[in-house]
Amino acid sequence: MATVDAIAGLPEDLQRELETQARAQGRSLGEVLSEAVRSYLHDTSWHSLIASGRQRAISLGLAEEDVPRLIAETRSDQNFKVKRPLHPMG
Repeated sequence: MATVDAIAGLPEDLQRELETQARAQGRSLGEVLSEAVRSYLHDTSWHSLIASGRQRAISLGLAEEDVPRLIAETRSDQNFKVKRPLHPMG
């Protein structure tokens, strides 16, 4: 298992906590760090997508209260077809 010294640039207290968590979970430090980085990147991409959508809504002059109306309009649009199964499940 990696030691606390193996992670350059990370504060020592955070390194120790990571090592403690890895040991408690029976995982390697690399596994815990990989999971943390994946989670961070996933969250960051969602925040970016939300910010992009928010900017797009602003540029279109839309507000949150427009959402129910827009959903209703989309659902009633003849070109919007939702395929449903012929035989509903249970």
